[in-house]
Amino acid sequence: MDNKTELREFLTSRRAKIRPEDYGLPAGSSRRVPGLRREELAALAGVSVSWYTRLERGNAVGASDAVLDAIARTLRLGEIERRHLFDLTRGANNAGPKPVRRRSPAPAIRTTLQLVMDQMTEMPAVVQNGRGDILAMNALGKALFAGLIAGAAGASKIGALNHARYIHLDPGAQRFYVDWDQVASYSVAMLHVTAGRNPHDKDLTNLIGELATASEDFRVRWAAHDLHEHQSGVKRVHHDVVGDMDLIYETLSLPGESALSMYIYTAAPGSASADALRLLGDWHAPCPPEVAALPTTAKGGKEPGA
Repeated sequence: MDNKTELREFLTSRRAKIRPEDYGLPAGSSRRVPGLRREELAALAGVSVSWYTRLERGNAVGASDAVLDAIARTLRLGEIERRHLFDLTRGANNAGPKPVRRRSPAPAIRTTLQLVMDQMTEMPAVVQNGRGDILAMNALGKALFAGLIAGAAGASKIGALNHARYIHLDPGAQRFYVDWDQVASYSVAMLHVTAGRNPHDKDLTNLIGELATASEDFRVRWAAHDLHEHQSGVKRVHHDVVGDMDLIYETLSLPGESALSMYIYTAAPGSASADALRLLGDWHAPCPPEVAALPTTAKGGKEPGA
């Protein structure tokens, strides 16, 4: 990924979202573009117009943390957006991780972690990285995401299960996720954040290129640069076998596992969703051998750039 381009587009998109009147500035018809002008933002952040213009063009030389914080406050960035601004700036300065030029085989997740997941017989559990590569699942996780697995098998992508590819390219995802629009936005946000942290990762660049080439919706969402981070919540899904479920989820970071995350799903006790989840546990979805062997056959066990 080109972090200079990403930095320029991110700052431009955030500046366009700030209403001039929020800072007591006139919002007259003479404005050619929405949001603050560059000179207005520079004045509010306490930097020179020429310096901010260079920054917005991707030249981040001399951008101190204090100045970036001032710009983040002026743009009213949330914490995830602020971190993203710092990541993009480091990448534009070539001060981030060294480029990853070759794909290197990554170790499987710890055997003990897989054992713990396998003991979670009443809760689906999935481990994935920032690209959305699925590296491990327990039995109920495979049953829950049977559609994802079947779609990957049909597209000859079974050796590289990827949640983002499923969400944006598999029509079945829009049936599975009741709130697909929200899920798609979260997926793009995750890829943006991962790309900011790891701009030189070849697999990530290829994935984003694949999604952008195949999906106009993805291209529009990517260009918006809207970032979200949700570690917990409720996902509403429609499973072809057990019907509708409202699944509570939590995201657990896995220390020592190259920034992998485990997603755990459950349902409110006594609810219809809990009954459906129990029924799902009794159902054995057809599972290709490659997936049955997860995590040892999964690709990309490392977080991009790790």
